[in-house]
Amino acid sequence: MRTRTRHAAAAGAAALGFVALVATMMGLSAAATGSSTAPSPPAPRTAPLAAFYGDSYTLGTGASDPSKRWSTVICAERGWTEFNPSVNGLGFVNNRASTPPDYLDSDEIPRIVAEQPDLVFVTMGLNDNFSMPERSEAIEHAIRTDFETLHDELPAARIIVVEPFWYTDDRPDSVSWIIDRVKANAAAIGADYLPGASHWIEGHPEWMAADGLHPNDDGYAEMARRMDASLATIGL
Repeated sequence: MRTRTRHAAAAGAAALGFVALVATMMGLSAAATGSSTAPSPPAPRTAPLAAFYGDSYTLGTGASDPSKRWSTVICAERGWTEFNPSVNGLGFVNNRASTPPDYLDSDEIPRIVAEQPDLVFVTMGLNDNFSMPERSEAIEHAIRTDFETLHDELPAARIIVVEPFWYTDDRPDSVSWIIDRVKANAAAIGADYLPGASHWIEGHPEWMAADGLHPNDDGYAEMARRMDASLATIGL
């Protein structure tokens, strides 16, 4: 009886030892494969992130491929990562998901802030001409609120405000009115301002897509060339 007891005890100890060995091996395996309930830290950025707040002229409507739009061209040339949530028909008040400062999450401003970009390009204002003069007060308020929000929420970002684009040789008075408000509010937050963009493709109907409203590949190439030269003047 004592012999059997000793054998049973030995067998039990061996079994417990085997279980402990398996548990240890499983723990080592989990450690080796990086399995853990703790979240992994985000990967560090390898390139500056450039965000673009714009309309169809920044979205690239009319180009044969998104790679042809000016924003993607300048990002590729400079090694920047592009975040471009631009929307057809978007303005400071036109085709807007929400009214500043009551932003919805789907609005471009919160989406850009969430990305915490290094650079923010503002290329807005063209479409607001179609709401002038009836909504002039709302447009001016939205420009100021958008700019202040970007400045306050992204204190480390460099903000580049581009003179609003325009697409015909005929220029209603509202074009200059909106340009003046955009320029003044860019200065108020200390943003870089790139002038002259409303003239970049005027006088060249061959640079327009078949719809007559948006640039074609040649038009976007010219915009990229002009943008490249303008960015060089501010050290980018």
